[in-house]
Amino acid sequence: MVKALIAITSYNEVFYDDGAKTGLFFSEALHPFLVFKEHNYDVEFVSETGIVGYDEHSLSPDFLNGKEAEVFNDKNSDYSVSISKIKKASDVNADDYKIIYFAGGHGTVYDFPQATGLHKIAQQIWKANGVVAAVCHGPAIFDGLNDPENPNKLLVEGKTITGFTNAGEEIMGVVETLKKKNLGSIEDLSTRLGAKFSPPSAPFEEHSIAEGRLVTGANPASASSTAVKAIKALSS
Repeated sequence: MVKALIAITSYNEVFYDDGAKTGLFFSEALHPFLVFKEHNYDVEFVSETGIVGYDEHSLSPDFLNGKEAEVFNDKNSDYSVSISKIKKASDVNADDYKIIYFAGGHGTVYDFPQATGLHKIAQQIWKANGVVAAVCHGPAIFDGLNDPENPNKLLVEGKTITGFTNAGEEIMGVVETLKKKNLGSIEDLSTRLGAKFSPPSAPFEEHSIAEGRLVTGANPASASSTAVKAIKALSS
């Protein structure tokens, strides 16, 4: 059975002005999990430290309702059981996986750029002709992620990617928070890394793109299509 690895942030501290914590954006882990399972993939979770905590806004009724709420609240659901067995990056054998998918949530901007364990896994999967995918704030992983075949070059340099936009950050009211904490946006990061940024038609509209084996999605609405394109990229 082909295996996919969903990588998530370990960061889970207060971020929002209302005192809510950031961390993993729930749907951005659940949706790819369901897509991979539907295509008969074995799916596992990893974070740099083996810890997971949720973005509290992603658990609000606006985002968490219906079937998703059922899955989240059912501790025996496939998703809940799988994420409860989350691995530490240093305990992962990258050779076991064909796809690594970086989920989002603002927590990623804190730990993904320094997540050398996750960087190493992504490089090994890429070098073995696997797929590297990221959605929303997941592309924070590209900061410091070198191309294993050209160590002096970043993996996304010269490539077209997408991710959460500056306009989206403004709508969420966190622009000043990011500035105050000296954290950049994904859109600004893309430019700094030498990638071409492809925004969605509107901040929360579905938008995902594949450039060869590099697949990115713009926002929570793009989590499923990013996984679908990752599977197609692997098969092609």
